[in-house]
Amino acid sequence: MDGPNGFDGIHHLKVFVTDLAADLAWWEALVGARREPSLDHRTAAGDLFGCLVRIPGVAPYLELRLDPAAAGRTAGLDPITFAVRTRDDLVGLGERLDGRGIEHSPVLRGLAGWVLVARSPSLQSVRFYTRETHEWDPAGADGDSPWLAP
Repeated sequence: MDGPNGFDGIHHLKVFVTDLAADLAWWEALVGARREPSLDHRTAAGDLFGCLVRIPGVAPYLELRLDPAAAGRTAGLDPITFAVRTRDDLVGLGERLDGRGIEHSPVLRGLAGWVLVARSPSLQSVRFYTRETHEWDPAGADGDSPWLAP
């Protein structure tokens, strides 16, 4: 069903990167992202400055846009939070990331669920948050973790 003004979803999300090849490899290892070469963004001179990837289980594309200055300004931000079903799924994800050599947080207690965080080569944080919840718990959340610090 179309929304107002013909909107029917999100086409793509965008993150700024400092090194397109390094970030692409990281996203491939992190979530199985697959580049769509037919959608590569190139300058008039043919230089690659962006690529769109598909992530299994996620409808919109993710665009990796080469822009070191913007990536520097957004370092530490968490532009994307993926949903996972349970805390046990986060534990399994952490084990898979360990096997791929991807640095990540431990499973942390969030305000209403559990969260695991990984940082890209361009220093943006990507969060995985559970749909499984616990009571709203600001006092018990791991808000002082460097992985969750603003």
